[in-house]
Amino acid sequence: MVVLATKVYVQGEARERALDALRSLADNAVGDLEVEYTVGVRHDEFATVTLEGDDEVVARNLLREEYGEITPEFEAGETYVGTLEGWDEEGFVLDAGERVRIRASELGLGQGTPIQIVERFGLVQHMPLRFVYGDQADVDDGHADGDADEDGGSHRLADAERDRLYEWTRGSGRVNVNSATRGEVRATVNRAGHARDIVTVERLGLLEQSVVCKDETDPPGLLAAVGDYLPAEIRCVIP
Repeated sequence: MVVLATKVYVQGEARERALDALRSLADNAVGDLEVEYTVGVRHDEFATVTLEGDDEVVARNLLREEYGEITPEFEAGETYVGTLEGWDEEGFVLDAGERVRIRASELGLGQGTPIQIVERFGLVQHMPLRFVYGDQADVDDGHADGDADEDGGSHRLADAERDRLYEWTRGSGRVNVNSATRGEVRATVNRAGHARDIVTVERLGLLEQSVVCKDETDPPGLLAAVGDYLPAEIRCVIP
């Protein structure tokens, strides 16, 4: 079984739609391989895919590479994926199967408090973020102990994650959404009459999406247009 670094936290019909979307994602990734799979949700809401067949190892690796994996153990200096569970004046809290706190000084996203950074980069709860467990000193000294998970003393956002978020602010603008599948967000944009105002809907996680605006599209205006249709957390990225 692979525990993917993306969550299913909605209920009712929305949960069934999310599981249908998860099946489609799994089929796109491993459907051509000699493997059978079933999808599910772990007790902590992380999505799971159970695999069986001749290509099981290949399929597992493909899913890990595409969506990230929640692992039972961490190694200092290695990159993992966690979901953004919360933020405060002290930093971010990620869920990577256990609580991982990243202090404000280790975010590497410029000036401002973590709360201001969330607004500036349009971050929404539950979106997957890559982080490095432990810093180089911990790797060299062998001091990457569990206490760092509580105080965020040695974890940081991965360079690739920082680059991705900075790239968002240099583009044409975005509207980021949680609690909805990619198909639901596409349908909502169409329903609101703004299909021609966007480039695409980029998948961040199973239920976290990023609507990429065209150059002439005003992200706050698009947010206002689609907000009434989506019971979700929505934030803009304004270049």
